[in-house]
Amino acid sequence: MKDGNITKDAVYDAVPPDDFASMLDLDRYGRRSGDFDRIIAASHDHFWDPLDPRYIDYDLPFDMENEALLPDEMIGALNTKYVSDHLSDRRQRVRFVNASVHRMFSSILHGEQGALNLSASLCHVLLDPGAQEYAANQVREEARHVTAFAKYIKARWGRPAPCSPALQGLLVEVVASPAVYKKIVGMQMLVEGLAMGALATFYQKLRDPLGRRLVQLVMTDEAFHHKFGKIWADRTVPKLSAKEHTIIEYWAAHCFQALLFNLVAPTEQRDLYEEFGLDPDRVIAEFRTVYTDAATRNNMKEASHIFRVLTKTLLNAGIITERTRAFYGVYVDLDELAREGTRMIGDDIAEEGIRFLKAVNFKDGIESAKLLAVG
Repeated sequence: MKDGNITKDAVYDAVPPDDFASMLDLDRYGRRSGDFDRIIAASHDHFWDPLDPRYIDYDLPFDMENEALLPDEMIGALNTKYVSDHLSDRRQRVRFVNASVHRMFSSILHGEQGALNLSASLCHVLLDPGAQEYAANQVREEARHVTAFAKYIKARWGRPAPCSPALQGLLVEVVASPAVYKKIVGMQMLVEGLAMGALATFYQKLRDPLGRRLVQLVMTDEAFHHKFGKIWADRTVPKLSAKEHTIIEYWAAHCFQALLFNLVAPTEQRDLYEEFGLDPDRVIAEFRTVYTDAATRNNMKEASHIFRVLTKTLLNAGIITERTRAFYGVYVDLDELAREGTRMIGDDIAEEGIRFLKAVNFKDGIESAKLLAVG
């Protein structure tokens, strides 16, 4: 623990970000592990180009004035009587739903930017060339996510909404942290787990075919990013001392709490409510009566609920113990999660997306081979 990284496997050995001299060690180049080779090689199976209409066409129309992107029940504020009564006009309600979805997609865009920078920061510190190559590969994939979500937001709303203070605080913390375990638990497991849950929900509920295609393509990448965190957990958690496990477990709970209680909290939507002539304090007050712990727990019963997926990720990794079990147990049945096994709802969506990408890429490969043969 001397360097704060809590390293239990050589593939996660790291140096300070300003110690480039260590990267030039001659023996280091020959110590490349093969632990991430399968994930790196699989990147060919889920390659896609956000600027190529064969994969995604941003010119697909959607009537933003008259059609809501999500059902009303997916928008928290509309579950309060005050907001529901105030937004009785159909077109006004559609505008409110779509403005709320704008915030959601903007949060995902900011999260993808955080993942890009964090992956790049891992390239600066990981000593194992194989782990470093994996991180570099993820940088490329996160970069296309930033491009793709930015283009979708531009097509539907023009420009992104600002990052919420809660999400920005967590992203800044994990990207800047010198501790590798904080980066992997905070981003590769928690934020990536959050993304998989959110994207799965969008894929099921979003009424915009363009948006559904986008989130499925991103999920084909995120499923592999999630595996990097799982490999870390499999190699690290069983070897932790009691003190180290406590540090990591409480760090995970800290991140979870920051996201759960602040990411989509009404307190961070005050300007949105004011835009629609609503009293933010009254909206927040009604939230407190409608969204009790029991209601939150009931919502989490849906397999695609973003925080349910996140909790399952931590449980499967062995990070949740009796120390924090009661905290998560308020919102989700941990025994039920344990009985479900390790498969996530997003896995099926990602696999369907990979089949689509293989068909496009295989066809492209055939055409290229024909051109080479003719040449």
